[in-house]
Amino acid sequence: MTDPADLTLDEVRETLAPIIAANAAFDGWSDEALDLAAEGAGIDRDVARLAFDGGAVAMIDAWFAHIDTRMVEAIPADRLSAMKIRERISALVQARLDAMLPDREALRRARAILALPQNLGLAAKLGWRSVDRIWRRAGDTAVDYNHYTKRAMLLAVYTATATVFLDDESEGLADTRGFLSRRIDGIMRFEKAKAGFLKRTEHRPSLSRFVGRLRYPAV
Repeated sequence: MTDPADLTLDEVRETLAPIIAANAAFDGWSDEALDLAAEGAGIDRDVARLAFDGGAVAMIDAWFAHIDTRMVEAIPADRLSAMKIRERISALVQARLDAMLPDREALRRARAILALPQNLGLAAKLGWRSVDRIWRRAGDTAVDYNHYTKRAMLLAVYTATATVFLDDESEGLADTRGFLSRRIDGIMRFEKAKAGFLKRTEHRPSLSRFVGRLRYPAV
């Protein structure tokens, strides 16, 4: 077992992030939550504060990264490969929510902090990072505008689903799962319609190319 004194700052963040989240439900994303986590892990408080010198947002950032890793680990690659793309996306989003289930109050407090005007940029960055990892894990390799539209739609779906998740008291999170399923269906319908539209217009004459030829005729 690694001596806590020998951990790098990145390893300190990885070690403490889930412990801080557990404390944040009671103490908020605060120095108190950080100190308690450090004490429990046998890590010097000053080292812990150096690792999270960005304060609450640095703690939230590290926790979200930890949750993303948990999400990936929850569904092995061989199991994921046997699923259709819709099932992959849905399973990964649900795995991410399941990983946060014990710390829903910490998530509620984290979202309140990220909703502050000065943190909106970071909130968008963290959300994009998570949905990008979901799409990549699901096998998406798009590099054109599809790369961005897919992630933008999933981010909207995930944000709305997380709101339902925070107050879901149904058995087995049935309300959250149902809400997510309907929203994922919406994404898949849009992607199918978009693919059909692009296929229909693939061989249509290009007005811009036509005008270009008028101005610059071939010789």
